[in-house]
Amino acid sequence: MHGGTNMAYEHIIFEIKSSLATITFNRPKALNALNNALIEEFSMALDTIASNQDIRVLILTGAGDKAFVAGADINELAAFNPLEAKLFSRRGHRTIDKLQTLSIPVIAAVNGFALGGGSEIALACDFIYASEDAKFGLPEITLGIIPGFGGTQRLPRLIGKNLAKELIFTGRMISAEEARQMGIVNQVHEAESLMEAVKKTANMIAAKGKTSLRAAKEAINKGMDVDLSTGCHMEIDAFSLCMASSDAKEGTHAFLEKRKAIFKGSLIG
Repeated sequence: MHGGTNMAYEHIIFEIKSSLATITFNRPKALNALNNALIEEFSMALDTIASNQDIRVLILTGAGDKAFVAGADINELAAFNPLEAKLFSRRGHRTIDKLQTLSIPVIAAVNGFALGGGSEIALACDFIYASEDAKFGLPEITLGIIPGFGGTQRLPRLIGKNLAKELIFTGRMISAEEARQMGIVNQVHEAESLMEAVKKTANMIAAKGKTSLRAAKEAINKGMDVDLSTGCHMEIDAFSLCMASSDAKEGTHAFLEKRKAIFKGSLIG
């Protein structure tokens, strides 16, 4: 099954293999820089994924070995007036919000430069695996601007405001290993084995129940924006709703019967 393969897209490659979907940012000559056209195609692909019940995990990566996404296309950016800049930022935010609120887990496989918008896309994924030569950064300050696709909001929520301020104020690039130590990246792998490691984890996740994965993702993401007591109440509701799914019955019965659970439930049962 190949929903929306290359034919429909110029700037991304969109593939579906069994229960895993992969979006590859594909402007290698421009180091996969984000322009309006790429953002539009990315948004369309996310809509397709959201409406496809067969997809269990999404992987994002970049074409070539030099870049995940090297940032916004400066040629386009330099010509913006403030209203065009606002429209561009809003479009980016809308698309990245769509990514973060997907009901399925999303893994970023960062295989080179993830700068500016590239880091901002990766930060909206559920977690990041990186190749040893990956580089992260929000260098917008060196252009006389600031991150405009959520960087000032998601980075401090992930690593704390003081480390985030240092990275955003200096605009400096950090290595994959430094990003791992800060808590931005979960695992660092050799470039050749990065996708293998990502797919291994993706398949492990894909074998779990859809309803419980969505409930866990929503509880964590929404809980981060509220106080602990409110978050715990959200968890209580999410936990009890999981019990309505066929996967919960399968999981508990499989445990009691000492067999491996096979989760076949959908998001609505």
